[in-house]
Amino acid sequence: MTSATPASRLRSIVSGSIGNLVEWFDWYAYSAFALYFAPVFFPKDNETAQLLNTAAIFAVGFLMRPLGAWLLGIYADRHGRRAALLLSVQLMAGGSLLIACTPSYARIGVAAPALLLLARLVQGISVGGEYGTSATYLSEMAGAKHRGFWSSFQYLTLMGGQLLALSVQLGLQALLTPAQLDEWGWRVPFVIGAIAAGAALYLRTHMDETAAFVRQQEPTAAPRRSQLQVLWQYPGAVLTVVGLTLGGTLAFYTFTTYAQKFLVNSSGFSKAQATSISFVVMAAALLFQPLLGAVSDKIGRRPVLLFFGIGATLGTVPLLRLLAHTTDAGVATGLLIAALFVVAGYTSINAVVKAELFPTEIRALGVGLPYALTVAVFGGTAEFVALYAKDQGAEEWYYWYVAGCALLSLVVYWRMGETRTAGRMAD
Repeated sequence: MTSATPASRLRSIVSGSIGNLVEWFDWYAYSAFALYFAPVFFPKDNETAQLLNTAAIFAVGFLMRPLGAWLLGIYADRHGRRAALLLSVQLMAGGSLLIACTPSYARIGVAAPALLLLARLVQGISVGGEYGTSATYLSEMAGAKHRGFWSSFQYLTLMGGQLLALSVQLGLQALLTPAQLDEWGWRVPFVIGAIAAGAALYLRTHMDETAAFVRQQEPTAAPRRSQLQVLWQYPGAVLTVVGLTLGGTLAFYTFTTYAQKFLVNSSGFSKAQATSISFVVMAAALLFQPLLGAVSDKIGRRPVLLFFGIGATLGTVPLLRLLAHTTDAGVATGLLIAALFVVAGYTSINAVVKAELFPTEIRALGVGLPYALTVAVFGGTAEFVALYAKDQGAEEWYYWYVAGCALLSLVVYWRMGETRTAGRMAD
């Protein structure tokens, strides 16, 4: 294709977004149901220790994301965004099936956490490749005028996957007894995820390839070079991706995946209350993505990023202090909604900002690899660091850690140029 009609753009964006939603549902199901399956895969100890074990595997899965970003990023830049997205969803389905079928520690001993680890490694490769390729696909498929709005659908569906995981959790909590959930009910979402991945695979086989990639493959295009060789020619863009991601990913995982455990382990809410609060919060946060994405199309990406940087730097510590000491579900919900509105200054446009930093031939790898490395170090370890700080009796240290990382990103936002008008992407 040499150009895209509005209808074909919309069809491809919707297909790609639904696949993204399914992938992130599978990824977040682990975090949503960790409270239930932690005793299944590890020796029965204290609750915090079990959560530390599951958080450690959650973090190890993140460590595979740079490998996935590298492998699938190169694959996407050579063979097409569509081909890489198809491979990504197949890997995620395999990981979900393995978790669903793995016996308990009581039945097979250390093989149980070993298989759980293997499944998360496969899923980590999948998610690592998904982000850069999906961000590239949505940004290239969107028209220049509304690129921020349409690219925001990446995090909209990413968070939608988490919301769907919470929806399944709420449904299972209503249908099953706590004993049934602990025994076998937690396996249901992983089965659902594997089946849904099949539907996503079908949709992705019918997506169009982006015009930008097609033009890159034309005989008149420049000779192909090694992706890593090309990437080294953009050190400033790579460092910008790292800097703008650092605070955003840590804040995002703090107020989404870790927040549910924080509500139980620190605020004192029940598991069911924490799930209900998280559901309402994520539902509200979905609306913020296209809103701030559209705002960035009007006023630029940099002011929206600055909104996040300033808000997260100044607001994280007081907000988490209030959240830790509230027993009112309404107050907890309001605090987390406020937090995610600020975080939306990052999540809504981070994909398009990164895509606008790189040329077509290196875009998927350039977006995905530095992002995945940063997320592995900061986002993937968020729960582990937070739980470790609590276990050591120094929970507030984690609050300052999040605020400090947001400050570092704020410096990057302040110094970076505007990508909306100076980016490398053509319509």
